[in-house]
Amino acid sequence: MTTPQDYVRDHAVPLAGRSSDYDRLLDEVGERSLVLLGEASHGTAEFYRMRAEITRRLIREKGFEAVIVEADWPDALRLNRYVRGEGDDTLKSAFDDFQRFPQWMWRNTDVRDFIGWLAEHNAGKHADEQVGFHGLDVYSLHRSAEAVIEYLEGIDPEQARIAREGYGCLDHGGDPVRYGHDAAFGLSRICEDAAVRLLADLLEKSGNYLHGDGRRPRDEQFFAEQNARVVVNAEHYYRAMFGSRVDTWNLRDEHMTDTIAELREHLRRQGGQGKLVVWAHNSHLGDAAFTDMGWHRGQHNVGQLVRHRFGTDQALLVGFTTHSGFVSAARDWDGPVEHRKVRPSMEGSVERLFHDSGRGDFYLPLGEGAAPLKEPLWERAIGVIYRPESERISHYFKASMARQFDAVFHVDETRAVEPFDRGEQWHPEEAPDTYPFGV
Repeated sequence: MTTPQDYVRDHAVPLAGRSSDYDRLLDEVGERSLVLLGEASHGTAEFYRMRAEITRRLIREKGFEAVIVEADWPDALRLNRYVRGEGDDTLKSAFDDFQRFPQWMWRNTDVRDFIGWLAEHNAGKHADEQVGFHGLDVYSLHRSAEAVIEYLEGIDPEQARIAREGYGCLDHGGDPVRYGHDAAFGLSRICEDAAVRLLADLLEKSGNYLHGDGRRPRDEQFFAEQNARVVVNAEHYYRAMFGSRVDTWNLRDEHMTDTIAELREHLRRQGGQGKLVVWAHNSHLGDAAFTDMGWHRGQHNVGQLVRHRFGTDQALLVGFTTHSGFVSAARDWDGPVEHRKVRPSMEGSVERLFHDSGRGDFYLPLGEGAAPLKEPLWERAIGVIYRPESERISHYFKASMARQFDAVFHVDETRAVEPFDRGEQWHPEEAPDTYPFGV
């Protein structure tokens, strides 16, 4: 009987730090139109660099048309304009809209290098041949509302006035959490109704905006429509945080999946194939039906919804893992980014299994052929916060990796991604790990 460690030893493809490391993965992609590239943390340099190299090859060799990432739509839109050669931004200033915690997720040197490459790739190409960069997330309630109003002011001043009045009840000092609290306990649905109505109006009038005297490019109309969708879903999300039985995780991942679907359809309307690369955390992109999220919490995620919506013949789900090293993360929400040591992976985890195989860094195909890895093991997830003192509770969950992903990359020892804004707490000379004493 083949053991999980035997399977890893027999099937792992060693990584040599070259572009050819991804040949097997590109073979797996085949004619698929959706490639979902995960990460085990939001602050690991190798995950960003590997996703960037895979994405470059998907663009050059497979004709992928857009990158869509775990970031807010309006923030990423500024980068999209930069890579398309629009506006007056420099490479550095194009990142200036990423001001919400955790800034280092996108304001870092590895993303900067990829965005620089993407701008060079697009240079001189017709707009229909350029590759876009977009955001998936749902958090930009106020900024998306402002973007819709700004768009309408240039094309339909009366509708802009209606939007300004309709979105006015969202204000609450620009604090979406405070809005969610007040809306939930105030039992008011005025903002919800206004947001839905304004989205419907924007869609209904799209023909006039695209073909009338003040016509706008189809991309700009779509970008405004997507901002209006964000407002609808963000209003629901923040209201559901208080006094609701709706799982906000599910709302967020449903919005992310809908955004993928909308962008895919938009590219097809433009004459493209709708081929997208998705960058987000493993917990979003690995199929939740085969994890604790689905087994015990009633949660679903992007990976599960994409497989259901588009089929396994269209979507390839790729995970990334590490055993130890360093990570950029905060100790608490809204805290400063720190250069933190990652403790060696826990006994009984898939990361420890990979480490103990002795294969070092490798690519591992999964799926139906990986029967020995179908049994649930612990799997580590580090988000923007890392708490080694409670690591088992804070960062591990059970998962059947062979069903959760179609393939996985393992980097045994990893480095922290380098933020633009390093601050006093981020320095490579890490203080000794005093766990469990905390002194």
